Parts: sequence; structure tokens; C-alpha cells
Amino acid sequence: MFSERWIGRGDEKSDTQTFWLELLHDVLEVDSPGEIIEFEKRVELSHVSFIDAYIPQTGIIIEQKSIDVNLDSPAKQSDGTLTTPFEQAKRYYDWLPASQRGRYIVVCNFTEIRIHDMETPRAQPEVILLRNLGREAHKLAFLIDRRAASPKEIREVELSVKAGELVGKLYDSLLERYVDPDDKDTQRSLNVFCVRTVFLLYAEDAGLFAKSQFHDYLKTRKLMARNALRELFTVLNQKPEERDSYIDDALKAFPFVNGGLFSGDDIEIPKLDGEPLRIILEDMSEGFDWKDISPTIFGALFEATLNPETRHTGGMHYTSIENIHKVIDPLFMDGLNREFSAIMANPPDKARTQKLRAFQKKLASLRFFDPACGSGNFLTESYLSLRRLENSIITELTRGQITFAFTKTETPVLVQMTQFYGFEINDFAVHVARTALWIAEAQMWNETKNIVKLYEDFLPLKSQSHHIEERNALRENWQDFIPHDGQLYIIGNPPFLGYSVQNSEQKKDMASLYTDSKGKPYSFAGKIDYVAGWYYKASELIHGTKIRAAFLSTNSITQGEQITYVFKTLQDKFRIHVDFAHPTFVWDSEAPEKAQVHCVVIGFNGDPDDYGVPRRLITGGGVILAENINFYLVPGPDVYPIPRVRALCRGVPAMMGGSMPLDGGFLLLTPEERAEIIRREPKAEKWIKRYMMGDEFINNIERYCLWLVGIKPNELRSMPAVMDRVRGCQNYRRTKMRYSKILADRPTEFREHRNPEHYLAIPKTSSEKRPYIPMGFLDGSVIPGGGGLMIIPDATLYDFGVLTSRVHMGWVRRVTGRLKSDYRYSARIDYNCFVWPECGDGVREEITRTAQGILDVRACYPESSYADLYDDVSMPWDLRRAHRENDAAVCRAYGFAEDMSEFDVVGELFKRYEEMTR
Repeated sequence: MFSERWIGRGDEKSDTQTFWLELLHDVLEVDSPGEIIEFEKRVELSHVSFIDAYIPQTGIIIEQKSIDVNLDSPAKQSDGTLTTPFEQAKRYYDWLPASQRGRYIVVCNFTEIRIHDMETPRAQPEVILLRNLGREAHKLAFLIDRRAASPKEIREVELSVKAGELVGKLYDSLLERYVDPDDKDTQRSLNVFCVRTVFLLYAEDAGLFAKSQFHDYLKTRKLMARNALRELFTVLNQKPEERDSYIDDALKAFPFVNGGLFSGDDIEIPKLDGEPLRIILEDMSEGFDWKDISPTIFGALFEATLNPETRHTGGMHYTSIENIHKVIDPLFMDGLNREFSAIMANPPDKARTQKLRAFQKKLASLRFFDPACGSGNFLTESYLSLRRLENSIITELTRGQITFAFTKTETPVLVQMTQFYGFEINDFAVHVARTALWIAEAQMWNETKNIVKLYEDFLPLKSQSHHIEERNALRENWQDFIPHDGQLYIIGNPPFLGYSVQNSEQKKDMASLYTDSKGKPYSFAGKIDYVAGWYYKASELIHGTKIRAAFLSTNSITQGEQITYVFKTLQDKFRIHVDFAHPTFVWDSEAPEKAQVHCVVIGFNGDPDDYGVPRRLITGGGVILAENINFYLVPGPDVYPIPRVRALCRGVPAMMGGSMPLDGGFLLLTPEERAEIIRREPKAEKWIKRYMMGDEFINNIERYCLWLVGIKPNELRSMPAVMDRVRGCQNYRRTKMRYSKILADRPTEFREHRNPEHYLAIPKTSSEKRPYIPMGFLDGSVIPGGGGLMIIPDATLYDFGVLTSRVHMGWVRRVTGRLKSDYRYSARIDYNCFVWPECGDGVREEITRTAQGILDVRACYPESSYADLYDDVSMPWDLRRAHRENDAAVCRAYGFAEDMSEFDVVGELFKRYEEMTR
């Protein structure tokens, strides 16, 4: 084991290279570590010097010392100066070109690894001890991956998850003590009690209270803990001059908190002896340090304590810091950081100072609104990001003035809580959001204190330090809530609720928004996701203004018919357009039970002066700039394919559904039922055919049906077992709707007679994880099921080649409807609206050849189902190669380059669709 080999040894000169090469190889599993790390990198200071180790791909500088060196002690350098190892590395960092700098400086003495984050260079470094490396190695991912979470972020998340477990433990133990645990007021009291307890634990660990002040107060009053907490909550909400003159000294010593957190004496507190009190005192206070929890994921800690039914009906999920930044960075932080960098590129003179002060005032003028703020994740992370940037400004403004101090009447901090607004329908979440913002403010206050001297105490909290309100955002006039002076940004991840799980009140919300000119709800108002309500309200507010908005939402909002219902309506009514977008990615959450959904981020505005500005499509491979990005989130015109009965292009064969039995199951047979009927009545075998729905087609599952088209009455009556099934089908149809009663007059037949001699079958539902929708040719011996297979009678190899290409798949991925995240293939949209290539016989022959190549490779795997062949992991290489050859041929038919990205391919298809339907 790496750490065991290096315990107690390490010389800077002889062991540095071996230590870091082994760490990269054995701990971070880098196959060829010598290829990614440089030793003794030359750097030109006032004299030539050398960096001990440097990792170019991440810009990491490593300053290595021997095992006996104290990393806090300064040492004499070759130029005569005294510097600590970090100060020495910082000089190298400052002299490196900006393009070669990373975010971190690492200082090591073989016993401990110190990680200095250059975004907060004056903060204490994260420390990883060699003896703990086995359980903390994941914190070193930043060495080889710029996108990796910082060690501080990892620690915050780990602490926050642990804190969440403790809160859940307290919650469960207290819930048992209430007289009526299911009562709504009981649950509210318990939620408020948990929030207050966490704030008190944080306050005593973070220096807002005296160390262990809350713990010691409660411990000395264990026998009357319930009343002691009631008294404490009251005192914390009182100014010193308002308090009872005769309260004991322990209560008198607590500061005034204010801010509404401890207001109201209406919460119910159960008996607090035994296990709940032990959890608070031992597990939560003595056994845990709260000061470094992440306020951004504060809400995720409490997800476990929310009533699961409330969480489900409210559509509430909690968002990771990474996903929050997918919204706020392109919306405003990237631009602000670029503006700061441009100012810092100027020489450090009076003009730059003036620009920095003006820029700081600009930060203080911005406003941020989350109309579904939940527990405050987006607002909290936005506040932290803005304050970190402001601290960088303060660092520059006070550079060289280490003792610069501010009195109680002045402050270097201009960014305030009053810039942040939120709506939230759940009262408990409102409490959590307010508390999370206060914790964020306290943490940033301490970081500012590391830069300058501040004489003002953080407590009491300012009574107007937030604008978080308990309201139903879809029933409020947003314009009445938020001042319009200064730039406003609307952010958040509104509730994830599909139309099928919305309750009656939520459906009313949607019907009140999506209305025609006469105020009548559109017919589709009951068929769209609940998040569409927030898109409507935001579009209404930003119309004709400079306001910008960005939401994280489920990708269903950009798929199928819903995209036409929602975004065509909003474009027609409010003239909104996409600023930037993150196409589909997998949701990531810090919560213990992660929401398994696929998401998109859409940034949009309604500014009429904003047309002509390049739009940004942000993907894992980088940023794609485009003249326009439509709401399918591809570069291309704003078009909305309209369902068609016939194919858009001439000469394209018709697609139709298969044959729907509508038989009550009487005409369908399992393999065992088929065998039993044939055993009893051998002459029935010729009337039995394979039957396939999508699942049978993809997974090669045996299923059969009685296909009695053309059977003579005497032949049917000679087979009693078959006759019984036909009679059952007739009775079933007679008990159903009127149309089924008509079908009862022909009980031997399916509703449709679709049994072509040769056809191409396409499953209606297929996993989005497959690179291609499995499709293939079948003959008249197989009956296609109408609910599961679409068919193209007499389709050619050329038709198959185009439809199984990445061009068609790209189109389908954007326009198709979804069943959960699976493709739900539609003839009216996916097929009939698809633009086919215009090509000559030579190109058609080439596609015919490559399509046959796909079938030839499939034939080499007769025992494998389509599910086996088209799984992205188990897909055979020769089949993948055959598909790529077909993809290339189809791209040439369209005039596309073979390496053209899918976004560009689909964008071009949208352009051609627009031209054909103009």
C-alpha cells in the first residue's frame, strides 16, 4: 500500500520523483504518470529557479520538502529572502503565464499534503495526512482533472451528508415523542425545531456564539431540557434591553439573533429526555463540527426530514453545486468573471482602482430571483459566488494594507442579502432557505475578515436580510414582488412534475396560465409538465426587458408534442428566445436518495435588442456558437414540426401501426398455450402465427396469436378449443364500448388486418441508451402488434439504411415523445416530418449496399436478440463498424461531412424542414 511504504521517510532531493510517480500510479491509477508530470520545471524569476513538480494538464504546482521540514516555518532562499514553502510556490505561480496556472498549489513534506486553493489564497489550506490517504485519496482527483471537485468542496459535501444523517436521526427519535406524529402542525413544529437546532449547533462551532455555549447551556439543564429550550428560543429573539432583568447569566450571555428564525412561540416541543437529548449533546454537538457544512446543500440535508408525500406532490428535488453552476455561470457569473479579469489586466494604478470600485457597485446593484427556491440552493450558491468575487475585489483594493480596518459604521462589503428574492410554497423549506442564506453570509463574513479587519459582529441577523416568501409562485404577480431598478436574473429548478401526477390544484394553475385571447384554457394545458408554469411566468415578466432567466428542468419539456405546446405558445406571446442551453444530462444531487431524471438547462430572454447575438450550446465537448438555438436545443431555426398524416417528402413509403387485437387476450397465445392447442387440435397449427409487440421484437420473446382471417365456419367449429377462444373474444367485445360491439360481429379477426408479406418493423418504445433504435425486416409469418410496432410494408434496403442512420437517430432524439426517458416513436412526427435526402441512383445504391452490410453482420449472431446486439456495451464491433459505414453513406447523401456533429446535422434538418413547410 502506498501510504505504508512512505510512512516515516522522504527526502526532498532523492525521493520527490519516486513519491509523486507512485502516488499518481498507485493512488490515482494513472497508467503512465511520467507522461503527465514534470520535475524541476524551469521558471524565470529575478533569477533562474525550478519548480519541484508541475502537472501541465491541470496547472498544478507542487513544492516538495523533506519529512523533517515544518511547512509553516520560513526558510532562507537563494536570493536571501525568508519564505514559507507556500510563499515560495506562490512566487512561481505568479511568474507563470496565466495559461499555465491551475487553481491549486500543493505543498508536501511526505507526511502531509497541503492544498492551497488560489481562488481563496488567504484561507487555510486543506490538509490530507499520509496516514489517512486510504480514505481521502478521492480528494486528490483535482491533480489530474480540472473539472474535479475541489478538496474543500468534497469535504463540505461529506460533512453535509453526515450532518444530514444526524438531522434525520434526531428527527426520527423526536417524531416518536409527539402525541400525534401525523398531524400537520406537529410536522411543522418538528421541522422548525430541527432548523433551529442546526443553527444553534452551527453558531457555537462557527464563532457566532461562544465555543460550546449551546451545548453547555443544554447539558446543565438536562432535567428540564424542554423548558430550557423554550426559554432559549424566546431570549434569542429579544434584544438585550428587552430581556427579563432576572434571567440567569447563561441565558443573558446569548446574543440577539433576530431575522425571524426564533420568532413565535407556537411550536410544539415534546419531552426531551433520553435518546433525543443524547443525540443533540453527544452526536450532534460533541461529535460533529458544523462550521464547514455547505450552506448550498443545506436543503439536501433536510430532504430526509421532509414528509415523503409532501416531497412528491411538491415535485421537490435538490440540486448539486455542479448543476447549479450550469445555470448561474453562463447566465451571469462567467460574464462577471471576464469583466473582473479585464480590469485586472490593467496596470495597478488609480484608474484600475476606480474601475474595481465601480465594478463592486455593479455587483451590489444586481438582483436574483428564484421563484421555486425550495431550500435556497440556487440563491445561496449565487450569493457565495458573488461574495467570493467581491472578496477578490476587496483583496485588490486593500493590497499591501494588511492592517486596513473598518469601523462599525462602515464596511468593505457591498453585496447584501437584500439582493436575493425567492418564492416557495412549503413553509419548512422557507425556514431552511433563510437559514442557509444566513449561514452563507456568516461564512463569507469570516472570509472577508481574513482580508481586512472588521469590527462589526455578524449577529444580530438583519431583519430584512432576505426576501424569501411563502407563496404559490404561479398565483402571484412577480412584477409586484421584485423592484426593476438594476439587472435582474431569474434562476432555479422548478418542480419536476409530469401532467399525469399533478393534483387538481396544480392542474388549475396550468389552466389559468395557458389560455387563448378569450381567457379560455388551451386544450393542451392539462398535458404539459408543471415546470411549464414557471416558464410562462418568467416569459411574462421578461417580455421586452433586459431581464435574463435560466431554469434547470427535466428534458421532457424539450421533447415530443410538449415543446410545441409550451415554447411555441411562449414565443408567439412573449417573443422569448434561447440565450444558452445545456442539452440533456443526468441529474446529480447531494441528497441521500437522488432523483433519477434527465435534465436540461435553458437560458432565455425576451429582449428585442438582443437579436443577432451568438447563442451558446454548452456540451461536454465544449461550447458551440450558433446564430440561433431553438427549443429543441440544437442550432437551427425556431420551427415546430406539426404532426402529419402523410410523409413530408415525395416517394416515401407510408408508415402505419400494426394490427391491434382488441380481444381481451383470447386470440393471443403463450408458447405453452400454443403447444396445448396444437396437441389437442393439430389442424389448428396452420392458423397460428408469431405475434410481436415491441418487447417481443427487441428481446426475441416467443408469443403467438390465432390469425383466423379467411377461416371457414365449418373448419372453425371443428376445433372446439379455438372456438372457445373466439367465443371469449366476442363476449369481451360485447361488454366494451360501442366500437368494440361492432367488432364483436367478427370475433375471429383482429381489429386491423395488417399482415404484409414483407415489411420493415420499428418498435414504438426503445431505450434511449441504445445508439440506434433496433429495426428489422419481417415477413407474413409474423403479425405485428399495433400497440408496439410501427411497420412500413414493402420497405426497401435504402429505406432501412436511411432510417437506421445517425442522421435519422439525431432527428428522433430531438423531436420524439418519451415514455420516461425511452424513445416513443411516432409516425406523425418522427417519420412523416423527417426530411429525406435528395440523391441519385448511385448514392441510393451505396446506401442499399451498406444497409445490407448491417443485415449480413446481424446474421452472424443468430442467437443474439436486438437487445443484445444494440446494447451500447455488448454491441459487436463489426456491427458497429457496419453502422458507421452506413452512417457515412447517408451523410454523403445529404451533403453532410462524415464528422459533422449531431447538433449540426439536426440543425440542418430543421432548416430543410422550414424550407419545405414555409
